Amino acid sequence: MHRLGNRRRYWLVSKEHVDMAPEGPAPKRITLEAEPQRVTLDLARTAMIVVDMQNDFCSAGGWLDHIGVDHTPARAPIEPLNRLLPALRSEDVPVIWLNWGNRPDLLNISPALLHVYNMSGDDVGLGGIIPATGSAVLEKDSWGAAIVDELTVEPSDIRVDKYRMSGFWDTPLDSILRNLGIDTLLFGGVNLDQCVLTTLQDAVCLGYNCVLLKDCSATTSPGYCRDAALYNIQQCFGFVSSSDAVLSALGAS
Repeated sequence: MHRLGNRRRYWLVSKEHVDMAPEGPAPKRITLEAEPQRVTLDLARTAMIVVDMQNDFCSAGGWLDHIGVDHTPARAPIEPLNRLLPALRSEDVPVIWLNWGNRPDLLNISPALLHVYNMSGDDVGLGGIIPATGSAVLEKDSWGAAIVDELTVEPSDIRVDKYRMSGFWDTPLDSILRNLGIDTLLFGGVNLDQCVLTTLQDAVCLGYNCVLLKDCSATTSPGYCRDAALYNIQQCFGFVSSSDAVLSALGAS
């Protein structure tokens, strides 16, 4: 028999037979302290999504820094992620880096989206060149679109480029998750009240179970935006927990 598919979701096939129901990964149940309730999930069907931990958002000389936004709050998830991600990888939990990576010609970006970041037409918006670095804002393979140096990306990790606030629109993210047999998503990254929140909302609408890890998430928006995002996630869209809760649950298991 030959395997068709990936290590989590596959068929076994021969000339005479197709086995569509091979034995899958054994369940790995852990229980997290979370709000509004404690949550038990199956690590064998869970992935970690890290959103937009990129130089343009999180580094000196990046886009936010260039336009006068204090980028330092966006760096808060770095240390918690560096503690958490190795532990998740050791449990075979896929780590997915979901990042802006626009086409150089911006042909899949609408005027409405361009206007959000360049309201006057004279500003440095998506695809614009930052004079100090020569980097095109959030353009695929640019310095600004690269993950910050302080975070370690392993060869086994999965990269997905996105082109909207939500990582599900016009991307292969949903197909990747379904082909990995994933039904539960842990979320971290920036900005919590924008790209993280909209991706999480769309995930819930698509039927995924969602847990935001609040110390692995941050925003450069005012504090009330963070508070509202956390409230709405645990009220309407899922659960709010932390990297410490995950690490504690892994230790207990």
